[in-house]
Amino acid sequence: MYPNLEAEMARRKVTRLELAEKLKMTATTLGNKLNGKSDISLPECLAIKKELNINMTVDELFKTE
Repeated sequence: MYPNLEAEMARRKVTRLELAEKLKMTATTLGNKLNGKSDISLPECLAIKKELNINMTVDELFKTE
């Protein structure tokens, strides 16, 4: 659902499970958010951007296909 985020995670070799643990949520919850099954909040987007140390805007990072 978010190809730029998936690419950045792959580039950094960070799995969904690892990212979920850093964000203090389950891998299922994170997966649902990244697959569009549940909403992702702005604070969650910012936390993901910060955890992955991504130098791109939130709009770019969470651009949908």
